[in-house]
Amino acid sequence: MANITKILTLAACAAILSVSTAFAGNCSDCKKCDSDKKAKATATAVKAVAFPDVDHATLTKAIKKGTVTLIDVNGSKSFKSGHIPGAIDFASVNKESLMAMLPEDKNAFIVAYCGGPKCGAYKKAAQLVASMGYTDVHHYSGGISGWKAAGETVGKAG
Repeated sequence: MANITKILTLAACAAILSVSTAFAGNCSDCKKCDSDKKAKATATAVKAVAFPDVDHATLTKAIKKGTVTLIDVNGSKSFKSGHIPGAIDFASVNKESLMAMLPEDKNAFIVAYCGGPKCGAYKKAAQLVASMGYTDVHHYSGGISGWKAAGETVGKAG
């Protein structure tokens, strides 16, 4: 009898969830409702994050000090022809290998960049890194074009 009651309770929770999201998570026996609600809230929060811009002087200073992790989101072909020295080629890694390349400290300074001020490709890497728990994620809006225009040297991959 207890199993039938639990099945009916879970079915009622599912019905409430499908009828109105206002009741989602109010069912005491349905852990799935709460879990789904939290996952959606986390995904929405990560998507809503605005990544602050880092200016060229701050970026070059952090590179010289070795206190920044750079992620190039321009694609592997572009990366091979020129990237900010020390950057990770985002297109050539999966989530697990990227995680292994990132610092253990979740407060580490991480900067994602793409082509230039009008490019939004950096968001994919920035959102992924933020979803991994990193809290100091920035965007270098100058991108590789701004880096080159400033007369900086670029790294090239074989």
